[in-house]
Amino acid sequence: MKNVMWKGELGAKIRLDSLSDKSHLYGLGPVEYLRGEVLIIDGKAYKSTVATDSTMRVEETFDIGSPFFGYSQVSNWDEQIIPDSIQSIGQLENYLNQITQESQRPFFFKVIGMVNEATIHIVNLPEGTVVSSPEEAHQGQVNYELSNQNAELIGFFSTEHQTIFTHHDSFMHIHLITENRQKMGHLDRLILGKEAKLYLPKSSKTKP
Repeated sequence: MKNVMWKGELGAKIRLDSLSDKSHLYGLGPVEYLRGEVLIIDGKAYKSTVATDSTMRVEETFDIGSPFFGYSQVSNWDEQIIPDSIQSIGQLENYLNQITQESQRPFFFKVIGMVNEATIHIVNLPEGTVVSSPEEAHQGQVNYELSNQNAELIGFFSTEHQTIFTHHDSFMHIHLITENRQKMGHLDRLILGKEAKLYLPKSSKTKP
């Protein structure tokens, strides 16, 4: 991420079709040249791009390049109900950090449930833009507001990958996709509904 934001290395470092034969694959990152978002859920790859300031296009395809991309194969998950007091991204991060102190890190996780409110974005860098800072990298970005949507969050958690796969002020990188697969993007703000379910890799040891 740092090389993209500060050095302007926007071209694809990985082609997703090179991963298409991997079973139970999960992953996330941006589209090359920062012109969309990418999410893989259990072997299905989705790309979202900006259509207008209020609409987006989400398509299922592995024909995508990405300048940085995190992925993992997870065949079995442990499921638990998230406490209703956990609603925001910050609260979710603290909760995950607390219950996975003895887990193998980094790890992918997923959350499934009602999203009361959320803000997601899609990067949409104008063609030919030269990038040398995070501010320049987010030129053209479009934010989308969601409310009362059943959705799935796919996230990467690590305390060791800030500026590599997560932003400098977070241990998480999360993409959201709605249940109907019509909206998908990078998650910026969240108010999670009650009784949402958290899924952690089966090998993780957690303490509630």
